[in-house]
Amino acid sequence: MKKSHRPLTKVKNTEPNIDSPDWVIWAAWADRVTFEDIKKKTGKSESEVIKIMRNSLKTSSFKLWRKRAKNQSIKHRKKFEISRKEIRRKIRKNDYI
Repeated sequence: MKKSHRPLTKVKNTEPNIDSPDWVIWAAWADRVTFEDIKKKTGKSESEVIKIMRNSLKTSSFKLWRKRAKNQSIKHRKKFEISRKEIRRKIRKNDYI
């Protein structure tokens, strides 16, 4: 068998089966999975995901996740797209200076 030049990526928390309830928790913690993606794949709204996280996590872990999800623009597609446009503007602006 031919060896690949690409190194194997070992993920600490691998993605669980989408049918398991652990998938929602995994997706909520994942930075690149938006609430819109979770809704599309499981049918659970943002408020339902928050309830699942509140019931499944320890209080301190839930507070940490909630603070992180609130502050990250990536968890909401509109905020993410706006932040990407701002980054692109800054890059373009710096290219011409």
